Amino acid sequence: MQAFKNGPFSSKSRRQILAILAVTSLGLVGAVGIAASTIAPAHAQGATFPVDELMAKEALPDIVQGKADAPITIIEYASMTCSHCAAFHVETYPVLVKKYIDTGKVRFILREFPLDPLAAAGFMLARCAGPDKRDAMIDLLFNKQRYWAFTDKPLEALADLVKQTGMDQKSFDTCVNDQALYNKINEVRDRAAQKFGVNATPTFFINGKKVAGEMNPQIMEKELQPLLKKS
Repeated sequence: MQAFKNGPFSSKSRRQILAILAVTSLGLVGAVGIAASTIAPAHAQGATFPVDELMAKEALPDIVQGKADAPITIIEYASMTCSHCAAFHVETYPVLVKKYIDTGKVRFILREFPLDPLAAAGFMLARCAGPDKRDAMIDLLFNKQRYWAFTDKPLEALADLVKQTGMDQKSFDTCVNDQALYNKINEVRDRAAQKFGVNATPTFFINGKKVAGEMNPQIMEKELQPLLKKS
C-alpha cells in the first residue's frame, strides 16, 4: 500500500518532479499534497460509508463496469505509479472481471487518486482516450508500469507506450497540458481524502466498507462471498 502524504513535497522531491516536467515540457504544476488542515482524519480499516454518498457526483464522470443493479459495488481509489495498485490490476482484477463483473455480481469503479504529477499524467491520458477506451488505457499503463513509471525519463517512456493505442505526440502533449483536466483529477482525489479519509492506495470501498491495501484473489473472495450470500 502506498501512502498519500498530507502536505507539500519536500524541496528535494519538488526539484526532482519539476526536473521531470521541464525535460518533457509537461505543463502541470503544483504539489500533490493537500494542506493538513483540509484532510479528514483517516478512517479505520473496516469503516463503513453509505453507498449513495460514495456514488455522489464527482468532478469527473465515473466509468462503471458491470450491471447497475449488481448486489455489490466496489470503488477503488488508485494511483498509476503505485506498484501495489498495479499488482492488483495484473493479478486480481482479471479474476474480479471474469467471476464477478461479467456475471452481474459486481459493479466496479476505479477513481483517480494520484500520488504525484506523473500518476496524474497517466490518468489524464486515460481520460483523453475517451470513455470507451479509458479502462483499456488504465490496464495498459498498469500492465507496463515498470517500463514507464520507474525509468530515468518516465514521461518520454509514457509517450512511447501510449503510441500503441494510436495516440501521437501532438495528442499526448495536448492532453498532459490540459490544466482543467488536471484540476478535475485532483478534485476527485481531494474529495476522497477529505470526505472518506483515503490516505493510501489502493483503497477499496466494498458496499461502503473501507478495505485499504493490496487485495489478492483470496482476500477478495473473503470480502465478496458473505455479501453474495446476503443478496
